[in-house]
Amino acid sequence: MNALDPDRLAELRTAKLRALVAGRWEPTERAVAAAFPAGATLVDPGSSAAWVLVEEDAERRVGAALAVAVRAGVDHLHLLCTDEAAAPVVARRGDLVVGIAVTTWVVDGTGLRQASAAAPPTVAAPAPEAELFRPLLVDAGLAPVVEQGELCGELLGLEAARVVVDAEGSAQVEAGVGRFDREAGAMMRAGMSPAEALRVVVDLVAPLRRPGAERHPMNQLVRERWLRTVLVGHPDLVGARELTAVESAVPRRNLTEDGVASAVGLDLDGRPLVVTCTTGVNLDAPVAAADDRLMHRPDARLLLVTPEGDRARILVDLVAHLRDAEVVTVADTWPERSPGRS
Repeated sequence: MNALDPDRLAELRTAKLRALVAGRWEPTERAVAAAFPAGATLVDPGSSAAWVLVEEDAERRVGAALAVAVRAGVDHLHLLCTDEAAAPVVARRGDLVVGIAVTTWVVDGTGLRQASAAAPPTVAAPAPEAELFRPLLVDAGLAPVVEQGELCGELLGLEAARVVVDAEGSAQVEAGVGRFDREAGAMMRAGMSPAEALRVVVDLVAPLRRPGAERHPMNQLVRERWLRTVLVGHPDLVGARELTAVESAVPRRNLTEDGVASAVGLDLDGRPLVVTCTTGVNLDAPVAAADDRLMHRPDARLLLVTPEGDRARILVDLVAHLRDAEVVTVADTWPERSPGRS
């Protein structure tokens, strides 16, 4: 069966949203529908409400849905999720919003039922067998980072190695940028020691992943993580005394996906601080930042950090709907402060 034409699919999603809203609420004649990534929106100024249907990646679209409500100036945002498994995370993120009431619903056939918020995830420590490889990563010039209980080695924020523990508890280092590169590299570098394999990858990536290098995928991927690396090394750039990288509540699925990179620490007065880095204009970044704070330091002040050239008004407006949070910018020359440079 051929895939639906995008315009036709958008029409069907809009019709679906209208039917779901009409079945529970009474939108006025002023309600206006519009397209939305993998969904649709309906805004009703008369009832000061907006409804957003999301059929894919709902947990990563809460910020974009909030932007619809902020731009429309409504008081209530209803998030309608077709993915029942994602709805609790959506509800958790929606509960972090202030100034606009956010309610999350699960689409159940032709009806709706309200979703309960998931608890924030807990931090898992790497297996002891994996920790034995931490010095090897450091000796190769990589920064050890723990995410979802796995130990990785990053070069200016780009994952270049991961310590993998099998079902029997045996650990090994896999060198490479991302999963597919690691799998291919395991065959290409067969017979090398772990240190030799790491050196091959670092020698390949380092000339490309550096300030001033010609544009290349190696220096364009996960730049928010590169920015975090700079801030961990120079916390004073954002008024912090110290910062340590932490994992995000909703993990990145691949290196090309928009995401955020968070760190925890103390400000200059010794108060707890969460710093979340974003580059480009990622509408989900403010909500993702608040979710990371909830996971690691719920009572901390939150800074969403972006390069000056990426500071967009909508990001400021979205952050205004978070508790004790603000947008902080760094100079667009921030890569020049990368470790190893003056």
